Amino acid sequence: MFQNFEFLHPQFLWLLVLIPILAIWLFLVRKKESATLTISSIKGFEVKPSILSKLKPLLHVLRLVALTLLIVALARPRNVSVSKRTKTNKGIDIVMAIDVSASMLARDLKPNRLEALKKVATEFVNQRPNDRIGIVVYAGESFTQTPITSDKRIVRNTISDIKWGQLDGGTAIGMGLGSAVNRLKESKAKSKVIILLTDGVNNTGFVDPKTATELAVGLGIKVYTIGLGTNGTASFPYAKDPRTGKLLFRSSPVEIDEELLQYIAKETEGQYFRATDNTKLKAIYEEINKLEKTEIEEFKYYNYQEKYRFLVLLAGLLILIEVFLKNTVFKSFI
Repeated sequence: MFQNFEFLHPQFLWLLVLIPILAIWLFLVRKKESATLTISSIKGFEVKPSILSKLKPLLHVLRLVALTLLIVALARPRNVSVSKRTKTNKGIDIVMAIDVSASMLARDLKPNRLEALKKVATEFVNQRPNDRIGIVVYAGESFTQTPITSDKRIVRNTISDIKWGQLDGGTAIGMGLGSAVNRLKESKAKSKVIILLTDGVNNTGFVDPKTATELAVGLGIKVYTIGLGTNGTASFPYAKDPRTGKLLFRSSPVEIDEELLQYIAKETEGQYFRATDNTKLKAIYEEINKLEKTEIEEFKYYNYQEKYRFLVLLAGLLILIEVFLKNTVFKSFI
């Protein structure tokens, strides 16, 4: 009820402490001002007090209530309704280039690197309601899974559907980056970003990573690179069981071309991150989310409904009633 209620000048409410003082003065101190007559006996003057004499203090009550209403009116009570309108001043187009080579099934992240990435990437998409996002996947070749779009439902479904085995084997970082750059070359956004994730080294593809980096620089695209994998060794898939078709795993050294990823990030004015576990991977995407903020302008419109006018009118009415009663009904008692 009072959620949108406020006083514009609440300091005037301190005057309300005067009301009890005035009440004491009116009902106690002013009794001394009544005229007295000393006589030896009042037998001849015994009369029953009338109803009007008992109601005479009502005049003081009217005056005090009127004064209270005026003090509250001075504080300017009002209801406030607020409407908001937001405007995106600077949209960001983002392409996530995701490595889907066989090594992304390594189990150093839980349940594996690919599934851990899909979960974190989906959370990242949910935190970018005002941006357009596209998805590029790459292994030995690259493929645009989803062009940049503002439909987050499509992006989330695309991430959910990413699976290993869709592309030829290998890790073509240059082709993955090149495809992501190609998705953004026609973008009219003021800020263009690529998040390039890999867990290996560039070992195939016909696009050199440094050439793709130069293209990104020329188009003003910032690239955040992420090296995914623990330090040391991890459990990698190496073959399929011929009887069951299930993947077989063995422990192998983790190799990530951090020098190349650092080069790409530096040249494009981005940053390089190393994700060694699930927690670190999530923290990296949260950090990128903070670094790339979409500028949103919020307009607030305030509508005020003043309530003091009614209080002033009511106070004036009470004063008129007091004056009327004082000069008519109670005139002979004053």
